[in-house]
Amino acid sequence: MTQLVRTNLPTLKKTASYYVVHVTVAALVAYAVTGNFLLAITLSLLEPTVQAFAFFFHEKAWQRWGGEQAALATARA
Repeated sequence: MTQLVRTNLPTLKKTASYYVVHVTVAALVAYAVTGNFLLAITLSLLEPTVQAFAFFFHEKAWQRWGGEQAALATARA
């Protein structure tokens, strides 16, 4: 687990930053729509938590496939 964190530290920091921004925006939007503070907090924590995990794996896939694309382009040049 420690090796995973060390290897992916920049992505994990970016994911955490994205999570904080997303939770804040989601809470404000949910409260504006529902007018219910408890419901707004619940929604704002649930959805961005799922999104944060999705973002992390999306970022890793993007890095992997983007790296392969760059290697192919370099090999062709």
